[in-house]
Amino acid sequence: MTVPVFEEYEPPADCGCPGCARRRRTAAALPVRHGGHPAAHGARRALVMVTAAGVVLSCGAGQAAATAAARGARADTAVDPQPGSPQGTVGPLSGSGASGPPSTPDTTQRTTTRTDIISRAQKWVTAKVPYNMAAYWSDGYRQDCSGFVSMAWNLGTNEWTGSLAAFGTKIARADLEPGDILLFHNLADPSVGSHVTVFGGWTDHTHTHYLAYEQTSPHARKATTPMAYWSNSSKYVAYRYKGIVSGSGSVTAFPGAAKFGPGKNNAHVTRLGQLLIAQGGKRFYTAGAGPRWSDADKRATQAFQLAQGWKGKEADGLPGPGTWSLLIKGTGHRIPAAGTGSTQGGTAAYPGKSFFASGQSNDHVRKLGAQLVKKGYGAHYLTGPGPRWTEADRRNVEAFQRAQGWSGSAADGYPGPETWRRLFA
Repeated sequence: MTVPVFEEYEPPADCGCPGCARRRRTAAALPVRHGGHPAAHGARRALVMVTAAGVVLSCGAGQAAATAAARGARADTAVDPQPGSPQGTVGPLSGSGASGPPSTPDTTQRTTTRTDIISRAQKWVTAKVPYNMAAYWSDGYRQDCSGFVSMAWNLGTNEWTGSLAAFGTKIARADLEPGDILLFHNLADPSVGSHVTVFGGWTDHTHTHYLAYEQTSPHARKATTPMAYWSNSSKYVAYRYKGIVSGSGSVTAFPGAAKFGPGKNNAHVTRLGQLLIAQGGKRFYTAGAGPRWSDADKRATQAFQLAQGWKGKEADGLPGPGTWSLLIKGTGHRIPAAGTGSTQGGTAAYPGKSFFASGQSNDHVRKLGAQLVKKGYGAHYLTGPGPRWTEADRRNVEAFQRAQGWSGSAADGYPGPETWRRLFA
């Protein structure tokens, strides 16, 4: 007769025929199918093994099964297993027809906001959409990990881990924001371990855990997850969707001076810190950007303002519309690296105008010349540079000043405090 597959047929414990006995002995060695749960299968194996042994061991079987099952459950709780998440290939929505042609994200890019990305991801989580690489949800997206991201990013196709990167820009993990993704595509064997999650935000100030939205067995979920994932963590790469536009999920307008300063605690402070870190201010923060205003925020803001050549109230360490606009657009001068010795705004201190004039000879002139050459403004030197001030020094300084967009007396070839600061930034 035909014997049913094992997962639909358990050999009875009281049957002594050679076939049932053999199946009972080998049941525990059967492999777990894709999408299976190791803990559940471990417990089931234990129960089968104890059942097989029950004919001989009798009263000790129940306790042995419970112990084995509990051990499997504890192991699963301690560390989430490598995702058993096979996925489909690139194809059209709704799964109709054959797989589509290779994606052309640069010509078919849709736009979305961060808020909308998280909102779409949450809909699947709320609905507990079942994991199934061959099924498609009512919105047309495939019910696997890459279909989940295709849905959250509002792509026009069902992608896979091998194609999603083309829709994004690689970013540093420290720059992750809600709506970005963490992607691992196993080039050696895409069916083993490849996975992708939607980043939902940090859950601690140390940035070691984050809220992950993902499609995995048994259904869509969001859960606090170690950075970057339970397994293959070092191989996950952060990406930002190219179609992100400003909107309710990405603050661009200046929120107002009242949002910043001592005692303030809000998302705008976090956003400010992230922008300052992106502009070279990481050294001011020991624990990353956070919602509570701190001295690190003030010092980093002031360093950025000084980098723009601002002084007085314009460089008081509190962001105004001008500071915010430059940070959002990424068009301002970056915060210079910390200098050594005497500093002003993170650069070597300006020695004074009297050192740079006809007949002067000193180490400041030599240092100025060397920095001009380093920055690419040494075209007028035939020899040197050296410690004696020459017309070549003046003309090179003038070229540097004009490169800053200055003219008239602001580009006379004689270094002032701002020329000096920018040159050594």
